[in-house]
Amino acid sequence: MEPDHDLFFRALGDETRRRIVFLLHQGDELCVCELTAALGLSQPKISRHLAQLRAAGLVRDRRRGQWIFYRLAGGLPPWAMAVLAAAHDGARASAPYRDDAAALAALPERLGEVACR
Repeated sequence: MEPDHDLFFRALGDETRRRIVFLLHQGDELCVCELTAALGLSQPKISRHLAQLRAAGLVRDRRRGQWIFYRLAGGLPPWAMAVLAAAHDGARASAPYRDDAAALAALPERLGEVACR
């Protein structure tokens, strides 16, 4: 399903949602606990923004036990992927996006759900 253009751009208009999308754009599937640790934000705040990204059609989730993992939605149209790639390329070297990527990389390697206790 192609995302609604207005919802897509409104979703990217918020810095926290951009930070989440940019981390997911790196190709990883991440759980809420990894996102909270990397961004230094509370779980309710991250979950609220993830719900908005899901409603806009940018992310999909997968439940495994009590953990929910998020990834960019598969099948985004080429225009949407081009926008995400260009935005990520243009911003990844600047704060806070650079710092988010470093914080995520510094987390212990995930062994199933162990990292999300």
